[in-house]
Amino acid sequence: MAKLYFRYGAMNSGKSTGLLQAAFNYEERGQRVLLAKPQVDTKGDDEIVSRLGVSRRVDFRIRPDDDVVQLFRGHASGEDPDALVDRLDGVPPVACLLVDEAQFLTPGQVDDLLRIAVEEGVPVLAYGIRTDFRTHSFPGSARLMELAHSLEELKTICRCGKKALFNTRKATDPATGEEHYIFEGDQVAIDGVEVTYDSLCGGCYLRESGGRLG
Repeated sequence: MAKLYFRYGAMNSGKSTGLLQAAFNYEERGQRVLLAKPQVDTKGDDEIVSRLGVSRRVDFRIRPDDDVVQLFRGHASGEDPDALVDRLDGVPPVACLLVDEAQFLTPGQVDDLLRIAVEEGVPVLAYGIRTDFRTHSFPGSARLMELAHSLEELKTICRCGKKALFNTRKATDPATGEEHYIFEGDQVAIDGVEVTYDSLCGGCYLRESGGRLG
């Protein structure tokens, strides 16, 4: 039976890089993969962009009201008019579905990922972060923690050298041009649009937040 995998980590833990490497590994062995990401992730538009500078176009983007099983079937078969396959040469089977920024999926769409793995027999590798800058779970990540057959933490380090656990949001003061940490605001704000993010250990997070969690 194929499995649903959730590979998670704090910001800068190499999630997108790992996804692109996994896609390369499959294709190096002559196997076909599909890449997807939620539409809310506007960074790179139709591309998955690694912080190392590597990028690749996704096969499809997932809107909040999309049925991911139907999207997958359309692109896997080549029947979707936007599918990036040459239907004249036939459509090879999909060996793996890779999903970036999976924290932005709805819980129902995570259920769809499980259905793809179990009912379609195609492994699904979902990459994302567990919690937001206020230490609250993203709905998609919480559901992945509940459903995934396999959980793998991708580790990164804090500025102090300890293991980073928490994501923090930084904004620029328009008066001084200096960046500072913020702990209030909407859960979703895409990196590079209005704010930037950093990864901190528990101790550094508590010092910056004044002991505040959530």
